[in-house]
Amino acid sequence: MKISTAVALRVANILKAKNMSQYKLERMIAMPHNTMKTLMGARNNSVNLKTVMQIARGLDITTAEFFDDPIFENPDLEIDD
Repeated sequence: MKISTAVALRVANILKAKNMSQYKLERMIAMPHNTMKTLMGARNNSVNLKTVMQIARGLDITTAEFFDDPIFENPDLEIDD
């Protein structure tokens, strides 16, 4: 699994746990819909720390909390090209 896929899955899981829509998150962090759609979709080939931090803040969690998930402990996690 690629890191970008792991990030998208983590965002989706947190949104579900918080009963929050992707649209609401987009509005809270002033992220364009197409940017979020790319991040969350199969077209995503990379993700940067700035974006993750922006999303984490919108989800009212720390960056450390965002990455505190077994999905990021996978030794086979591929760093995107």
